Amino acid sequence: MTEAEEAAGFWGASLTQTLRNRENAVHAIRLPDGRPAALRLHRQGYQSEAAIRSELWWCGALAEAGLPVPAPIPTRDGVPLARLASGRLASSLTWIEGHALGEAGHPLPGSPSERHARHHALGALLAQIHNATDRLTLPDDFNRPAWDIAGLVGETPFWGRFWDHPLLTPAEQDLLIAARAHLRDRLVAHAKDHPLGPIHADVLRENVMVRPDGGLALIDFDDSGIGFRHYDLGTVLSQDLYEPDRPALQAALIAGYGAHRPIDPAMVPVFTLARVLASVGWVMTRLPLDHPVHKSHIARATMWARHVLSDGR
Repeated sequence: MTEAEEAAGFWGASLTQTLRNRENAVHAIRLPDGRPAALRLHRQGYQSEAAIRSELWWCGALAEAGLPVPAPIPTRDGVPLARLASGRLASSLTWIEGHALGEAGHPLPGSPSERHARHHALGALLAQIHNATDRLTLPDDFNRPAWDIAGLVGETPFWGRFWDHPLLTPAEQDLLIAARAHLRDRLVAHAKDHPLGPIHADVLRENVMVRPDGGLALIDFDDSGIGFRHYDLGTVLSQDLYEPDRPALQAALIAGYGAHRPIDPAMVPVFTLARVLASVGWVMTRLPLDHPVHKSHIARATMWARHVLSDGR
């Protein structure tokens, strides 16, 4: 019996398809009542049991408030998590119908007007999620990673010391060190008037679903944590930096968010910088050094660092 089959058994479900095998292994399953659902086998050593329980609680609270996010499905024993014989944890979430907004490394699909409208809608959705979260009372045992100043630019950032990437040239390393210092200064100033709170922290195209009715939904809260709300916007734009209409996409995202929640537009490119720097650290510990993503992430980070340090819009 595979781990996926063992895990599906806790829900009395049958496996239908393997969807991805990255941080978590994700499978499509069919519940006993016929409903489709998503089954996640959590990567051991990444998120603690307490952190996964907190993620599921937040998703459940958002779904209950009417937000388009997946809600946790308890096992047949009525608990949110199952522990496999290997010690690995598994959880199940409601199925979100639709297709991904786009794919990393590929041009954003759709006409310019469609792309801009969807970025406006995504900004609005993120603001609504942040607003709904602010109305919640987090449990005393709520435990998620910190996407705060230390988690982004401290001595041991959550995703790694990006300025120490072994493939950086001396000039590139100097640039990322300067970008880190600039980012720290901007975050310190921003933090004075912008309290931290739960954020998705991984609002990539693959995690934004376009539903059959054209509305958007947000999935995969595995990297969620306590951080700056603007970081969610910066993560969206981190995949738009080579799009020819990048300024218009950025403006649409900001406008959609600003229609529902206060925003500091000048900080959005700064949080985009935070994300592309963090991504350089992320690949260091996850991919072999001959993988092409290392160089592409470094190129993107150095390009955007120069932009922010010289212009910033």
